[in-house]
Amino acid sequence: MRPFRLARIAAEAEGVRLRGMATRIAMRIVLAVIALFFVLGAVVFGHIAAWYEVRTALGQSYLVTTGILGGVDLLLAVILGFLATRSTPSRVEVEALDVRRKAIEGIGSAFSLTQMVIPILRLVSDMGRRKRA
Repeated sequence: MRPFRLARIAAEAEGVRLRGMATRIAMRIVLAVIALFFVLGAVVFGHIAAWYEVRTALGQSYLVTTGILGGVDLLLAVILGFLATRSTPSRVEVEALDVRRKAIEGIGSAFSLTQMVIPILRLVSDMGRRKRA
């Protein structure tokens, strides 16, 4: 009875731990979304300040200033997009994939070995029963 009670207590403790972890993760997500809104607001105000500075410093019209700022934004987007496409898997990722492949191959060979051994064991046990009889 005691091992079952201890297993139940362990399962309940794990449930409490998982609920606490889920609550913590949910709170972190909410805070990250709120922080993202503030970052987005800062970027918008930065663009407004840059637009105003370009307009007053160069003495350009509204449309020219908007075109300059839009062009700079587009250039930054292209550069960041290019860098994102050039990202290749790290050495750790490649090694982890290799380990996973080898483990899956090992599972397959273990199952096939077990499937071959079971009929042999049945045959041996049948032979043992016949000798006794």
